Amino acid sequence: MKFNLTNLIVAIIVAFSMTACNISTDTHQLIVKNEDVTILADSVTMNCFVAYSDDTTSKKPIVLIVPEWWGLDTHVKTRANQLAELGYLAVGIDMYGNSKVASDPGTAKTYATPFYTNPQLALSRLQAALAKAKTYSLADTSRTAAIGYCFGGAMVLNSAKLGLPVNGVVSFHGNLAGVPPVKELLKAQILICHGAIDQFVSAQEVATFKKQMDSVGIPYTFKEYANATHAFTNPASTENGKKFNLPITYNAAADTASFNDMKAFFGRIF
Repeated sequence: MKFNLTNLIVAIIVAFSMTACNISTDTHQLIVKNEDVTILADSVTMNCFVAYSDDTTSKKPIVLIVPEWWGLDTHVKTRANQLAELGYLAVGIDMYGNSKVASDPGTAKTYATPFYTNPQLALSRLQAALAKAKTYSLADTSRTAAIGYCFGGAMVLNSAKLGLPVNGVVSFHGNLAGVPPVKELLKAQILICHGAIDQFVSAQEVATFKKQMDSVGIPYTFKEYANATHAFTNPASTENGKKFNLPITYNAAADTASFNDMKAFFGRIF
């Protein structure tokens, strides 16, 4: 056979081009999409924030996110985008309705108090958000979770105790006192991410929570993070703590550790 150098060079170029094309396809960078979505609950208009990636290779588990008592802010929207990058359909919930965001602790307390007084309020709004999320064609309606921060952590925990139909809930530096646990009502697995020096959630409150859960045989995972205060996951906490004289500080190590614990938890429940 006569050696043809030109044909050999052409073959090498074609092979290299095909390989390059394959590499380009495999390294497609995900694009996160955001939507503002209106959801009605209790005659209140909730202006929620939805995030998901453009990856269409599989259905996306739903993660509802309940904010701190400040309301739906940058912290929650950032977290929603992070979850979208991981392959989830994330919904940041406007719990107070009408896009209300508190600018100071007094206003935040006024907005949040009705939900502590009547835990059914949080349940109905989470149920409405879950129903809306399930209408997305890209949603995996069989895999659902709710997470919350501070006020939001208390709300997802209370709602789980009242029978919120999700696979799991995660409370980040949330209050632990609230609805008494009833094993027959609970459908969700529970992860608690607690700051070891949280001055808003006392050691007695932690002990009471554990005792109540243990007494009715409800399993849960309790993670505690050294040197972490209340609100340790929010980068704005340090500034807010100084501004309003609150014992809260952002803790990057605890934020990362708790986020990883949440991801591992999702890996178990989904």
